[in-house]
Formats: sequence, C-alpha cells, structure tokens
Amino acid sequence: MPDFFELHVQLTSLVDRLDEQAIHETGVIEWGSPIPAFGDVMASRVASVGLNPSNREFVDASGDELEGTSRRFHTLNSLRLSSWAEVDSRHLRLILESCRSYFQENPYDGWFRKLDSVIVGTGASYYDVANPASHLDLIPYATASKWTDLSGAQRLSLLAASGDVLGLVVRDAPIEVLILNGQAVVDAFERLAGVSLNRSLMPEWSLPRRASADVAGTAYSGTVTRISGVDLGRSILVLGFNHNLQSSFGVTTEVVGKIREWISRMVDGSDS
Repeated sequence: MPDFFELHVQLTSLVDRLDEQAIHETGVIEWGSPIPAFGDVMASRVASVGLNPSNREFVDASGDELEGTSRRFHTLNSLRLSSWAEVDSRHLRLILESCRSYFQENPYDGWFRKLDSVIVGTGASYYDVANPASHLDLIPYATASKWTDLSGAQRLSLLAASGDVLGLVVRDAPIEVLILNGQAVVDAFERLAGVSLNRSLMPEWSLPRRASADVAGTAYSGTVTRISGVDLGRSILVLGFNHNLQSSFGVTTEVVGKIREWISRMVDGSDS
C-alpha cells in the first residue's frame, strides 16, 4: 500500500503556488493550508469529488479562525509561520497528517455525513478505518466565498492553477471509483478529464416543486484513464449525480437512498 506521505511532492507544489499572483486574485484563503485530500486516500479504493474545500474547514460561523480542538487543518498561525515561504519538511508532514486523520478528528460532519450516506453504497465509508473512503476536490484550496459567488475568471484561474493535482493524487493512490457530487462537479470534471460521461435520466431521483416542474434526476457514468493530462496508468470508474446533496433544495432521504442503491449496483457491475 502506498504511504500517505508520498503526497509530499504534490503538497510542496501546492504550497509554492500560494505565493503566485494568479492565486491571490482568486479569493483563496491564503493563510489556510492546501488540502490535497480528506482522509487516508492512500488506503482508499473509493473517493468522492467536490469542487473545493469549504471555508468552514478553517473558520467558524462568525468567520473567525478555528483554533484548539476545533481546528481541522493547519494555517500559518497554527504552524507559527509568517509566510508559506518558511515551510519546511516538518510543516509539510503536519499538514499531511491533518489530512490523513481528518475523519478521525473533527470532520465537518454537516457536509460529509450526507455524502457518506451514498458513499456507503460502495461498501466503504469516510468513517470506516478498515475500509476507508476519502474525499478529493477539483481545486485543493478553500476560498472565502462559495464557488457560485466566484467570478468565471476566478474559477478558470483556480482550475488552471491546480487542476493537475487531482490527476496526480488519483494516479498515485489505489482508487478504483470516483463519485462526483453535483452537476457543477460533473461539468468541471468532464472538462478536466476531457471526457463526456454517459447520461441517464433517473425519474425516481426527481425533486418535487410546488410552483414549478420537478427537478429531474440525472446519473452520470463512465471511465477515465487520464485527468488533466495525467496518465492514471489504469481505468477508473466514474459515477456522478446532478443533485448536490448538501445544497440542492428538497433532496429527500428517499432520493438519497435511491442514489445509494444505484451506486451499489454500478460498483457491483449489475447495472451498466
């Protein structure tokens, strides 16, 4: 099994990029560390994929930096650094350890528990030490504003500055399945990977609306061998759904269960 700390090279590159002017103009939380992975990705065969880390990984509801036992990831303050240029191998190891142990420490359960309820359809879970799932983001930097509040130019700059990292992490980890959470993630992933996933309408996933037409459910599936030009060295199963489980209005327990069942069938090969 690969050692989690093999991510040292990718993390070093991500830290170096925090000093680039292009990053400064994207709304990134510059004092927060990059997050190459949530959980022990080097022990995971399944990983979910999102857009970028929430600002709540670094701040509380009032916008104040998380500290003490509430802290989730390292910052310049917690590492006692004045700038990222001062980072050495000890600091990098501390950052990586906070990533590896994330789900055993103080995870942002308000976001991850709902996603885990469909991930478990693969037989893995963020919270299962014996068969762990992990989470990856297309962009490993948290931004002060939500993705939808960023300008188109800021989104493109972030993808250009760090879009290769997802491919590098997946290449080096034992991941077999990627699960894309929401239409925005599906669209951005297709651009990064240069693929068009198979699209299937799922009537049982529809979200009812009183004053307008129901929001249709859509499933996405396919395989990739490259991401952002990175050769993965194998074929990875990619599954996705258009509903963002955390922010799509009206995602019911029943719909979540139907998505979980579909993921289980797809992973087992009984629904292809």
